[in-house]
Amino acid sequence: MNLPLQDLKILSLEQYGAGPFGSVHLADLGAEIIKIEDPRFGGDVGRHTPPYAEDGDSLFFEAFNRNKRSMVLDLGNPRGRAVFERLVKVSDAVYSNLRGDVPAKMRIRYEDLKHLNPKIVCCSLSGYGMTGPRSKQPGYDYMLQGLAGWMAVTGEPDGPPTKSGLSMVDYSGGIVAALSMVSAIHAARRDGVGMDCDVSLYDTAIGMLTYLATWHLNEGFEPQRTHHSAHPSLVPFQNFPTADSWVVIGCAKQKFWERFVGVLGSPEWAREERFATPASRYKHSAECVKLIEAELARRTTAEWLPLLEEAGVPCAPINTIPQALREEHTLARGLIVETEHPRFGTVRQVASPVRAGTPRTEHVRAPRMGEHTETLLAELLGTGTDEFAELTRAGAFGVEEH
Repeated sequence: MNLPLQDLKILSLEQYGAGPFGSVHLADLGAEIIKIEDPRFGGDVGRHTPPYAEDGDSLFFEAFNRNKRSMVLDLGNPRGRAVFERLVKVSDAVYSNLRGDVPAKMRIRYEDLKHLNPKIVCCSLSGYGMTGPRSKQPGYDYMLQGLAGWMAVTGEPDGPPTKSGLSMVDYSGGIVAALSMVSAIHAARRDGVGMDCDVSLYDTAIGMLTYLATWHLNEGFEPQRTHHSAHPSLVPFQNFPTADSWVVIGCAKQKFWERFVGVLGSPEWAREERFATPASRYKHSAECVKLIEAELARRTTAEWLPLLEEAGVPCAPINTIPQALREEHTLARGLIVETEHPRFGTVRQVASPVRAGTPRTEHVRAPRMGEHTETLLAELLGTGTDEFAELTRAGAFGVEEH
């Protein structure tokens, strides 16, 4: 099966979540992601993330590293560094998610590697970027959700600032890094000159403020947490309690509002001056929502959904994670994939949502640490058994324990 990115080779000094999340989509699209793991620290820290972790294998690691290969290499060892530089010559990119000042210290920027390969792309995904007053600080999703204002607009108005239930800054940052890297590789192949990609979780988090930032910067609007996760301008567009659980309903257009009030049995609301237009509903949102809540509380979610869906009103149940994974649409879209693992057996996980042509149907489990070191060096550099043994003795792959 010809996959869109199968001619890409990326050396990845990645670890934990954000970095591997970005590259796993490229791996699913066929790119050769070569995980360079540091033997001095047990490789990718994600290998040891509980609760389902044992001897360098973890289900956390499996979720971010399918379809990749692993090589152990000590870049602090002169022979290990020499091997890395030889790999740079035959690769398209060097990808890392380390603190912003670390790429310079490790000499993995374009300026450090262009003499080896003028077309090499050096993509750094860090917490705060390579420049700026916070560049030397470690950055994590939790901190970024607070610093970038996300927590200030999440949760109930009378509740505390709240983090998203998912690590959305990490995941968004990974996607941004992948897009930046593929774009830079395209340009390097076109122009013959590589470049740095200075991507940060901070930039990603600030960039995703989008229209809220525009409203504030131009009109002084200050976003606040809203009742039941209500949209800041569209009414009704929020979570509503039913007789037994919750449903989310969104009337993004006037026609949806008119259909919705028909389902509720109150079509006259659409003609009332206070609710007749999006602007009037916004002005009288508290009254509007109170009336809707009273009506929806009369029936269960299972009773309301068919009526709303048949009328063409945008709606959805508020599922638990197990319910979401069992959704008929989840299965129909091929969003659950399987790999075989010697420790965990058949591992089921979610597929990449990135689609370009026909999605791959066969996936390979995440690699054991250093599983492909000898094979990759033979394939890419032509090293034989004797040279590999000599590099091993020289400590290129770490110091062997006796």
